[in-house]
Amino acid sequence: MTTHYPTAPAEPARRVTREERRVLAGTLVGTTIEWYDFFIYAQAAAFVLTPLFFAPIASQNPGLAQVFSWASLGISFLFRPLGAIIAGHLGDKFGRKMVLVLTLFGMGTATVLIGLLPTYAQIGVGAPILLVLLRILQGFSAGGEWGGAALMAVEHAPRNKRGLFGSYPQIGVPIGMILATLFMFAVTNLTTKEQFLAWGWRIPFLSSVVLILVGYWIRKAVEESPVFKEMQLRKKESSAPLSQLFKGNTKEVVLAALIFAANNAAGYLVIAFFASYGVKTLHMQQSTTLVASLVGGFGWLVFTMLGGWISDKIGRVRTFQIGYAIIILWAIPMWFLLDTASLPLFTLAILILTMGLGPSYGPQSALYAEMFPARIRYSGVSIGYALGSIIGGAFAPMIAEMLLGGTGKSWTIGVYIAALALVSFIAVSMVPKSLQESDLHVEEVHEEFLAAHPEVEIPATVAEKLNRK
Repeated sequence: MTTHYPTAPAEPARRVTREERRVLAGTLVGTTIEWYDFFIYAQAAAFVLTPLFFAPIASQNPGLAQVFSWASLGISFLFRPLGAIIAGHLGDKFGRKMVLVLTLFGMGTATVLIGLLPTYAQIGVGAPILLVLLRILQGFSAGGEWGGAALMAVEHAPRNKRGLFGSYPQIGVPIGMILATLFMFAVTNLTTKEQFLAWGWRIPFLSSVVLILVGYWIRKAVEESPVFKEMQLRKKESSAPLSQLFKGNTKEVVLAALIFAANNAAGYLVIAFFASYGVKTLHMQQSTTLVASLVGGFGWLVFTMLGGWISDKIGRVRTFQIGYAIIILWAIPMWFLLDTASLPLFTLAILILTMGLGPSYGPQSALYAEMFPARIRYSGVSIGYALGSIIGGAFAPMIAEMLLGGTGKSWTIGVYIAALALVSFIAVSMVPKSLQESDLHVEEVHEEFLAAHPEVEIPATVAEKLNRK
C-alpha cells in the first residue's frame, strides 16, 4: 500500500541554523568513523586476509581462497537487518544515546580485536572462525547506525534542502573510505612487503581505538543538545514492529532495497575489488592501486554531495535515474581502461564510475524518508537499506571474483553490474515523483506522542515547532 501525503508550499530560502549545523556534523562524523572501521576490513580482505587466515586453501588454490576472503566480507551484511531491528527496540526502551554508544563501541571493538587476532599459522582453524564472528559483530553494529543518522539529517532540513542535508550521512561512506585508504597507503609505504604481512596490516585496525574515543566525545556533545533530545523523541515515534511495517508498506520496503542494490554493489568494487584486481591480476603495485582508490574516494565524495544538492533542484527520482544511467553505460567499457594497467587510465575508469555512484547515493536519505510515513519511517528506511546491501554489496566482490575466475573475462563483471543497475533504475522509476513535495508530518507525530505521554519533557525545538502550528 502506497501512502500519499499532502503537499505544502515551498519554504523560503534561509540560512542554516546553528542547531542544524550540529545535526549535520553529528551525522557526518558518526557515519565516517563507523565506515572507516568497515572499509579497513574490506581493504585487508583485498590484500592480506587470504594468506593469513585461509592459508591451506591459498596454498592450493589462491583464487578460491580469495573468494573465501570476499565471502568473509559479505557475511556481515546478513546481520545488518538484525542490527537494525534490535537497535530500534533498544532505542525505544532505553533511549537513543545507548544505541549510538553501543553501535560505535560494537564496531570499534570488533575492529580492534581483528587487529589482535592470531593467524591460521598460530591457532589453525580457530583463526578464520574468530575472524568471521568479529565480522558479524561489525555488520550487526552497522545495521543499527544508518537509519537514525539519515532521518536526523533529513527531518531537520528545510523542505527545499532535504537532499543536501541528507547527503551528509551519505558522504560518511567515501570519507571513511578515504581515511581507510590513506592509512593503508601510509602503512604500505612505511613497511616492507614482509613487514606488512607480518604485523603492518594490524596497525589500521588497532588505530580504531582512537576513533572510538573521538566519536564518543562528539556524540556526547550532540546528546547534550536540545536537538538530540528531539531525536530521542523521534526514535520513540517512528520505530515500528516488522509486522506493522510489512503489513502496509511491503512495496516501499522492496523498492527501497532494490533502489540501493546496484549502488552498493558498484560501490564495493571501488572500495575493495579494483585495488585487489590491479595487484593480483594486472600485477600493479599495491601502493599504485591505493592511489587510484583514493582518487575514486574523493570523486565519490564530491559527486555524492552534488547528487544530494541537484536532487533538490531536479527531483530525487530523476537524479537517481541519471546516476544509474551512467553506471549502466560505463559498467562494461571501464574494464578496457582498467585492463591497461596504466595508473592514469585505471584511475580514470574508477573516477567516471563515481560520477554515477554519487547521484544514485547522495539523495538516498531524503528519498527513503519521503517514501515512508512517520510512524514506521525509522524501521522502513533501516530495513530497506539493510536488505539492499545484502542484495547488492554483500557478495559483489565475491561474485566478481567468481566471474573473473570462471570466464577469464573481466568485462563479464561489468555485465553483472549493468544488469543490477538496470533493476535499480526500474525500481526508482516506480517511486512517485510527487513525494518530494510532501510534508514529512514530523510535527503532527510529535503532537500526538506528547498528548499520549504528558510525562515527557518537551524539548525546546519541538515546542517551538508546535507553537507555530
